[in-house]
Amino acid sequence: MREHREEVGGQRPLDLLTITPGAESVSMVLARLADACAGHGPAFGIAPAGSDEYAERIQRAVGFESAVRAVDQAVALVISTSGSLGEPKGVMLSGQALLASAAAAHEFLGGPGSWLLALPITSIGGIQVLMRSLVSHTDPVVLGSVGGATTFDPAEFASKSWTLDPSLPAYCSLVPTQIARVLDDPDALAALQGFDAVLIGGARLPNVLAARLDEAHVRWYSTYGMTETSGGVFYNGIPLPGASASIVEPDSHGVGRIVLSGPMIAHGYLDNPGATATAFIDGTHLTADLGRVEDGRLEVVGRIDDVVQVGGINVSLSAVEDVLRRHYRDAAVLSEFSDVWGASLTAYVVGTVDSTSDEHVMEIDAVLGRAARPAQLVHLDELPYSANGKVDRAALRALTGSE
Repeated sequence: MREHREEVGGQRPLDLLTITPGAESVSMVLARLADACAGHGPAFGIAPAGSDEYAERIQRAVGFESAVRAVDQAVALVISTSGSLGEPKGVMLSGQALLASAAAAHEFLGGPGSWLLALPITSIGGIQVLMRSLVSHTDPVVLGSVGGATTFDPAEFASKSWTLDPSLPAYCSLVPTQIARVLDDPDALAALQGFDAVLIGGARLPNVLAARLDEAHVRWYSTYGMTETSGGVFYNGIPLPGASASIVEPDSHGVGRIVLSGPMIAHGYLDNPGATATAFIDGTHLTADLGRVEDGRLEVVGRIDDVVQVGGINVSLSAVEDVLRRHYRDAAVLSEFSDVWGASLTAYVVGTVDSTSDEHVMEIDAVLGRAARPAQLVHLDELPYSANGKVDRAALRALTGSE
């Protein structure tokens, strides 16, 4: 589906595309990216095809039902935030921002390379693999599972990895759920070990997976960034060239709200001037994340909405998840309002625990304090994930009847 919007008031018209999952749409999006970033033709908004609730939310975010008829002349692409914690927003990115991000990534990694695409091209992670391929003058090697067309297959990852251009550095970008599957497959792990750099983003990398990657001598980087910053701007806490971070109103430990700067910052949100004015100030992006900067290195400690009060004690949900993942294959923690405690925690876990319930509960107490102990433990076969690798917390609440 394509909807073309006529130019209004000298601004750039907006062309809206829906993308079918799989490899078939990649060449079309590559061509559109090249033209839009060069200033040729209209800008375009991109969303997954379909009429399910998730696809429709993303379509609305990028303007399919918007009264907006055009965007600023500098805008090349409108792409949605994940919407994993709320209603998604359409992020307006300029060609300059997208190119700056791709160039900075290559400068950090040591030069352009040959990229394997394993992420949906309706997310910023997938788009940046395409952008880096464009500036490398190479075609990405595309997995058939891209965008959720099929389940990510470690065997396909292994076989396709060996088809990358051997004359260039080999790069890929994965999310933690994909990393976990690759680590469990000997052939896929051997392929992963052959990459010159493996970027891991989309969600927090559990410590247990980081330790396994180190044990396997994989050259990996945990990336921090978001759609509003054209993708990752910090790799293992180190800023990409041109990027920087500052902390707003730090506490006694130096922890406060993270503000990101650099040429990769977005133009704003489509048709949402209020949210734009709040999140984008003088060319910077005020994030919803908490962190500290020490010796130039950024440490992200959680999200503003990740911290809840249980009995008057601040508890980080992601910190509880990290402890649970020492014993379970996967874990997510949700908070519900409690008249007595302020918040009550429910942990959703996947896999078989490697210790008794008492032992892992005692570990949470020892590491994080009694307030962090979940009131309920729910066993699931799998956690629901969105196509870009984030736990779909709305779907989790609906799945377990905790809305």
